[in-house]
Amino acid sequence: MNARPPAPTPPSLGRAALLVAEREITSQVRTKSFLISTAILLVGVLAAIVVSSVMSGRDVEDVPVAVVTSVAGVLPTTDGLATSDVADRDTAEQAVRDGDVDAAVVPGSGPLGVEVLAMDRAPQVLLDALTVAPQVELLDPAAADEGVRYVVTFAFGLVFMMSAIGFGSTIAQNTVTEKQTRIVEILLSAVPARALLAGKILGNSALALGQTAAIAAVSVLGLVVTGQDDLLTMIGAPVVWFVVFFAVGFVLLAAVFAASASLVSRIEDTGVVLQPAIWLTMIPYFVVVFFSDNAPVLTATSYVPFSAPVAMPVRLFLGDAAWWEPLLSLALLTASCLVVIAIAARIYERSVLRMGARVRVREVLAGADAD
Repeated sequence: MNARPPAPTPPSLGRAALLVAEREITSQVRTKSFLISTAILLVGVLAAIVVSSVMSGRDVEDVPVAVVTSVAGVLPTTDGLATSDVADRDTAEQAVRDGDVDAAVVPGSGPLGVEVLAMDRAPQVLLDALTVAPQVELLDPAAADEGVRYVVTFAFGLVFMMSAIGFGSTIAQNTVTEKQTRIVEILLSAVPARALLAGKILGNSALALGQTAAIAAVSVLGLVVTGQDDLLTMIGAPVVWFVVFFAVGFVLLAAVFAASASLVSRIEDTGVVLQPAIWLTMIPYFVVVFFSDNAPVLTATSYVPFSAPVAMPVRLFLGDAAWWEPLLSLALLTASCLVVIAIAARIYERSVLRMGARVRVREVLAGADAD
């Protein structure tokens, strides 16, 4: 008599989570709506950068430049420059400080025997006109132009908010659909509830992070193609930090969306339970955008878990954060993420199989404590 073959060994928690994550990713990337919307988003980002570059280059007036008479022969006649002779360096510097000119060419010790004086940024057309880049002395350095400051802040906030709400809503919809169709019962017969939750978070986090990284790459490409290398230099490091903060911050919000959706059994009921998660995503965005010029508020929000993914990269872009601040903020965000995931896991595993009326969070947590 042949012995019965041994039952297959169930996958470990980590392996089960990876299987669920793979299922989440493949089901998304195979849909035309996801591919088309991602393509439109990337094309839109590239088009916005190109159009802004073209628009900024229209109707540009000649840049007023003061030139000390003794070095006037060094600066060739160039379109885009309106030069005026001055007697000496002191007069040229005063003209720059008074705003009469954007820059001044004065005697210096560089390869050309000249240097450029400017307030917060040397005009590129002037630097291009010189055969060798001269030494530049900024009399009043500024972190960023007001327009650039607002655009970068708006972009960081919008990307994070739209990705969090978009992919968070996908997690919620899939969770409720699985409950409504009873597919979740089949899934939980193969993998633990915590593995199912972890897989959903990991899969959608990977998709959101990949999309954000693609936006960053397209933005860099657009800036390089349009010759905006100075702006690229300013936002390079903040963009890297933004991607890092985004990865952790999205996991935190994804756990909130999944746990919230597990409390209901019908798509029609998701609006009520997801409202707190949506507000946690939107309020920090508006606070950071509207208070980007308020240093105390921006500093405080850079340490709040739900707003840190936007506020801290913005402070790094503005040059307002010390080297250790993003590390401390990221540590606080990671610790908060672990706490939220632990609570979300308890809510999810104790409510995902409960059908019918909406389950109360207090009831679920009270039941967990009783056990």
